[in-house]
Amino acid sequence: MRTSPAIWLAACLLQANLVFSDLVGFGLHPFKIYCASACQWALQAYPLECSEKIPKGFLGWATTSSECKANDTAWLTTLAWCLHVKCRAHRMSELQAFWETDATRDMTNFGNTGTPVPPKWSYEESLQQITEPPRKMPVDTTTVLNFTALVPEIEYQAQLNTALGVTKEQETGAEYGVIILVTGFGIPIILTWLYHLPFTSGLLSKITPYLTQPSSIGTYSVRSLPFLLGNAPTIGQAAYIAVFFIINIVLMSVNYQSMQPHLYYPGESMEIKAYIFYRTGIAAYALLPLLILFASRNNVLLLWLTNWSHATYLLLHRWVARLFVLHALVHSFLALPIFLPQQAVVDSDYWAWGVAATVLCVAILFASVLPLRRWSYEIFLVTHIVLSVILVVGLWYHVVLWIGLDSYGYETWIYAACAVWFFDRAARVGKVLKNGVRRSKVTDLGNGYIRVDIPRASFANDGPGLHVYAYFPTLSLWRPWENHPFSIVPTSLMSRVERQRPEQSSGSSSPTAKESGVHINVHDVEKHHGFKDTASASLETGITLLIKKSMGITKHLKATDGLLTLMDGPYHNTSTREIRHCDRLLLIGGGIGITSLLPWIASHPNIKLFWSVKESARCLVEEVQGVLSEIEKDVRIGRRLDISRLLEQEAEVGYCNIGVVVSGPGGLCDDVRAAVAAVGKKGSTSFELDVDAYSW
Repeated sequence: MRTSPAIWLAACLLQANLVFSDLVGFGLHPFKIYCASACQWALQAYPLECSEKIPKGFLGWATTSSECKANDTAWLTTLAWCLHVKCRAHRMSELQAFWETDATRDMTNFGNTGTPVPPKWSYEESLQQITEPPRKMPVDTTTVLNFTALVPEIEYQAQLNTALGVTKEQETGAEYGVIILVTGFGIPIILTWLYHLPFTSGLLSKITPYLTQPSSIGTYSVRSLPFLLGNAPTIGQAAYIAVFFIINIVLMSVNYQSMQPHLYYPGESMEIKAYIFYRTGIAAYALLPLLILFASRNNVLLLWLTNWSHATYLLLHRWVARLFVLHALVHSFLALPIFLPQQAVVDSDYWAWGVAATVLCVAILFASVLPLRRWSYEIFLVTHIVLSVILVVGLWYHVVLWIGLDSYGYETWIYAACAVWFFDRAARVGKVLKNGVRRSKVTDLGNGYIRVDIPRASFANDGPGLHVYAYFPTLSLWRPWENHPFSIVPTSLMSRVERQRPEQSSGSSSPTAKESGVHINVHDVEKHHGFKDTASASLETGITLLIKKSMGITKHLKATDGLLTLMDGPYHNTSTREIRHCDRLLLIGGGIGITSLLPWIASHPNIKLFWSVKESARCLVEEVQGVLSEIEKDVRIGRRLDISRLLEQEAEVGYCNIGVVVSGPGGLCDDVRAAVAAVGKKGSTSFELDVDAYSW
């Protein structure tokens, strides 16, 4: 039973609430009372009689243990007096609570979460030890604090500004990180659900030829741009990318506030640079869950919450990755002028991990360019996964070694990203185990075409638009994990006995004239002449894969009756709801692309197939001719289709809406996309387009 999208959305929102509660400013607050923390920090610079060494290092703090502070009279009385003077706005109970949990905390390493030793006196008892107001201040940070002292005002103010300024920026960065993540996740859901509202569907169908169907750059979409620069997004995809980039740029550019004097960053310019440094780092971490989600097979957006295709999410994955790298580079370049003069920081482990993470994300970006993916997709995939895992490890140590856990919640973004990744991988393993081990029959059709029949697949008759990732572990002992996506055809459909009736294997069939605006009941299957739903046929419930050998594992496929096969799936290429409800369905294929079109034959009563193949693929035509015997078709061997003309002819018939499913080479898919958008702009017929392309 298919789970309701509303349930999945509620589950996602609940999980998001749990994740966000561990972020600074949401459920995490590193400073309970700012004035009290400023007092504590200002005093930390001065050694006590029990301190281990003279102050040195980046913060200029003495190394003083919690046990030392808990039993040192000067520390307790000086800190108590500072709280008494600077924190008058807070109740005694609040100050006592701070005193019990933080008064003796070891602040040598910022973010230290160790349990402090309880002080020998309470806050009120420490105040009682002071017989008269202190008047003396430490001379400098070499002065041993062995008397009740006044905290220097400039030191206190610098510490207060530092605590307030840095924490406020961390809270703003976390808030903006949540906005970035929710925006990237939420836009596809909102746009999908808007499409189904009764008062918006008509408007959206009119703007489809202008927004979602045409490419943003010429007719390039599945085909690569010149010089293998990548794939151009559609106008709709480009709009999402532009909006997402603009939101990120705006959020990285607004709401900065300088608070001088500042302990870490003297001067307003240096302070603002540091805050941009913080915010871009947080933004990069916030993008990590979205980055992994868009690349996942088991993407909750793809499977349950939206009607966007897997190809769309993969394209967006690449653009989110570019934005991730941009944030990382800005973060890293700003770190140079801020921290290079501080040798203690440069020599630290967290600095080294940060440098490594930046280098890794740039390396991953360049190792993912289209020429390398085409040269060897398997090498790209393994390298991509390994480097990505190392990158996440680097990001983890970069934060933990710098700030510790539960300080500002940076690690929360990594938890969310890992949860997305492990969910996807666990779901893959679960699907493989559910489908079980199969022994497939492999038939060589000739000229590099292979038929693979996999028995007893429970999802064989689940409808069109499905594919599985097939594993053939015994074909290559060195790469048993290698798998490839294949469109599935029910074996029952392939086993149909061809009916004795005239058929056209080439040439065009004229559509029956219909009055303008007529609708066809797509569920009234019995009224369609010669049509029979094979899902109800009592035939074997297996699936068939039609494969053209390539450079990957498929080149090792040979005729056999018992090939070990594992399956991860099935997965939907995209939502089929809109296509199923069209008055007319056109299937346009090229070569081996017929595989994803065949299941549609049993899913709609008013279909016409247009299929163009090379002469070398005649064996493929002969293999499926029984399936095509009962439908209207135009099959051309060695000849191209006139896409624009055939779409115009169909539109002239007068259908209200026509569904177009195209599968084949990139050139064919892009031609169909451009033609559908062009014809849709001209007349009253609306078109629903589903592009099922095979490309890298």
